Amino acid sequence: MTRATLDRKLSQLLDEILILDSMVETAVQEAIQALKQHDLEAARRIYRDDALINARRFELEKDCMITIATQQPIMATDLRLVASILEVVAELERMGDYAKGIARICLRIGNQPHIKPLIDIPRMGEIAVDMLHRAVGAFVARDAEQARQIPQDDDQVDALYEQVYRELVMIMFKDPKTVDQANLLMWAAHNLERMADRVTNICERTIYVATGEMQEIDVSDDEMKTNNI
Repeated sequence: MTRATLDRKLSQLLDEILILDSMVETAVQEAIQALKQHDLEAARRIYRDDALINARRFELEKDCMITIATQQPIMATDLRLVASILEVVAELERMGDYAKGIARICLRIGNQPHIKPLIDIPRMGEIAVDMLHRAVGAFVARDAEQARQIPQDDDQVDALYEQVYRELVMIMFKDPKTVDQANLLMWAAHNLERMADRVTNICERTIYVATGEMQEIDVSDDEMKTNNI
């Protein structure tokens, strides 16, 4: 494989990540909308379509392995990128599972009236999807500075999650009949909170690709613990 051929292949892999990211973003947004509107048909479709996200992930992983096997010797910078692509597609597939989980929650709640207005959970989704969109863009552009900034928004997601949790606990305390739905809504919020955490993992991979340094982004104390590789 010539250098020009490898560069084209790496560009194709990054394009495929953008496609996978778009699929995941759409799935999360539509799952939250289905939950909010009791749209059971949409929830069933999102649940089924998770198989498409899984299939694209596996195809991307196969392409990455073929790229490594056919480019010998492969430069360290190229190897960092391909290895990080493998990590990023795994993170994206897991976020697709979160969308599937929210769709499942929608189906379990069915047409029962919501025990609280769904305001904070959709807001969590908006922030998490925006973080993901910017994180994948930073990864493709290998923009380490942008990758360092994005995880700061995780604080907003965490704060909303804590608010949802407290409100649902109070609702359950006042009316034990709400326990089942409250637990389901709590799990939906948890999925979105975990999604934002996984965005941080993508940002860490971006910094690794761009700088060769593996950095654990710790937004809790605004520090970055750095290990030179």
